[in-house]
Amino acid sequence: MRAHIATRTGLPLSVNSFSSLNLAPTLIKNLATLGYESMTPVQAETLPAMLAGEDIIAQSRTGSGKTVAFGLGLLHNLAVKRFRIQSLVLCPTRELADQVAREIRKLARSIHNIKVLTLCGGVPLGPQIGSLEHGAHIIVGTPGRIEDHLNKGTLNLDNVNTLVLDEADRMLEMGFKLALDLIFSLCPAQRQTLLFSATFPDQIQSITDQIMKNPVMVKITTPQTDSDITQHFFRIEHETQRQSALQKILLEFSPESTVVFCNTRLETQALANDLNQQGFDCLPLHGDLEQRDRDQTLVKFANKSTSILIATDVAARGLDIDKLDLVVHYRLSRDPEVHIHRTGRTGRAGNKGIACTLLSENEYYKIEKLEDYLKQSIKTEPLPPYTSKRRFPKPTMVTLLIDGGKKQKIRPGDIVGALTSKAGIAGNEVGKIHVFDHHAYVAVQRDKAKIALQTIAKGKLKGRNFRVRLMHEGSRR
Repeated sequence: MRAHIATRTGLPLSVNSFSSLNLAPTLIKNLATLGYESMTPVQAETLPAMLAGEDIIAQSRTGSGKTVAFGLGLLHNLAVKRFRIQSLVLCPTRELADQVAREIRKLARSIHNIKVLTLCGGVPLGPQIGSLEHGAHIIVGTPGRIEDHLNKGTLNLDNVNTLVLDEADRMLEMGFKLALDLIFSLCPAQRQTLLFSATFPDQIQSITDQIMKNPVMVKITTPQTDSDITQHFFRIEHETQRQSALQKILLEFSPESTVVFCNTRLETQALANDLNQQGFDCLPLHGDLEQRDRDQTLVKFANKSTSILIATDVAARGLDIDKLDLVVHYRLSRDPEVHIHRTGRTGRAGNKGIACTLLSENEYYKIEKLEDYLKQSIKTEPLPPYTSKRRFPKPTMVTLLIDGGKKQKIRPGDIVGALTSKAGIAGNEVGKIHVFDHHAYVAVQRDKAKIALQTIAKGKLKGRNFRVRLMHEGSRR
């Protein structure tokens, strides 16, 4: 039976207190300690209906606060004394799942003995099976790995009362339809379903008809203001000029952090290889990479030791980057919503950003579609001039890889302490630190790399010696 979709069209509220919601006082108090003073538009529009038990379809861009919205919704439904899997959150990529799990754990800090478990591909099944045997309240995972556990009988969804689909459009693009169908069939019929998506292709309508009951539809269309992002649409005369055009843009703006969007995995890898040969420091990010390579790429880009990320749109979901200076559309997407979503990755949180689109004559029909969608005309412009004497700057940071992590009891503070107290490196010369189960990454200023390497190699962390090496730059591993 086709679901009836109710629509909320209230104006987004710039100031709206979480205390106005029917949330547990401990959750509201914790929100204040996290610095969440008022609701974002997507939170203000979805949370009242969500807390009333209604199904929700919400369309809003990445970075709009939807993780907090559905995180509060599933925590509201949680009975912590019932040690059963009560909430299932599905994400298209491991990176996004990890990010969502971290956010839910932060929101749940005031709830004692809550267990959030991530189930994603790229890692062995065995340890995940062991964790499931010990139980969990909330599962965050990718459809493929959830399907693996369901087929093995190691995951039971009989007690799920809240099902969340985050970035539903990308899960469908990645071919997870059959896995999703299996998951839906094994979840209880009596549950709350929350679907969040940046775009709303026709396939999503078929899913909502199948799994949702009279959902409330919320669409947030509040993009960044024109002053946040400066956009350029650059003309290229022929396809052979596309790569040189990108180089001109990179040299013109010399950004600290850039994401270049391609439409295919093959083009993503080939472009990264070619740019590295031309002296640009860049890394590819696409679905064909091994999980360890994906982890290393995201770490290096997030800690500013790689300046340029060449990525497919799907792979770039879940990027947790503080400040992105430049977005380049190497090829224009066929879907105007995808174009807007890509552009919206820069110019966030009050920062300024630049978005550049390369456009050949045979792509003008896509511009017409984008103009119709935006209801405004788009002017193209010539490329910036090429200066042969100009060189793209090296990143100010480099990354050290330490062969020890959480399982060896290493914490970020141990690494900072070793570098600042023993090597005499200033605290502001140490960048981001990422600690995984069996290895850790630390960014240091380029001119401090040698002394940092020597200090960790010859010194001790947690009373032990660990191997350490400088990670290769560019696409070499």
